[in-house]
Amino acid sequence: QVQLVESGGGLVQAGGSLRLSCAASGRTISSYHMGWFRQSPGKEREFVAAISWTGDTTSYADSVKGRFTISRDNAKNTVYLQMNNLKPEDTAVYYCAASVTHYITTYVNAYGYWGQGTQVTVSS
Repeated sequence: QVQLVESGGGLVQAGGSLRLSCAASGRTISSYHMGWFRQSPGKEREFVAAISWTGDTTSYADSVKGRFTISRDNAKNTVYLQMNNLKPEDTAVYYCAASVTHYITTYVNAYGYWGQGTQVTVSS
């Protein structure tokens, strides 16, 4: 079992930056592809970014490409999401997840382990 705990969310003005962290425990995440998702009230959970277990392959939703960067430090068992130039539409609860598949994917059901989420609110 992998336990995931997100942190780093908060309230920021449009154009600002936040760095989310996802700390894992229970098992090393070095063999898992990892992802970030977000969910706004009344909307389905949507893919934000993913990173391969080695860190050499990444994938981003079109809406965040060029603004967000996913990274990982397997030695610290932690995954990060650097978010720059934040927009009000980025407001959501952000979730970290570990994939149970052998490929990097945007598909929410491919992720078997989830954190509790951290709120990000961007004011205009």
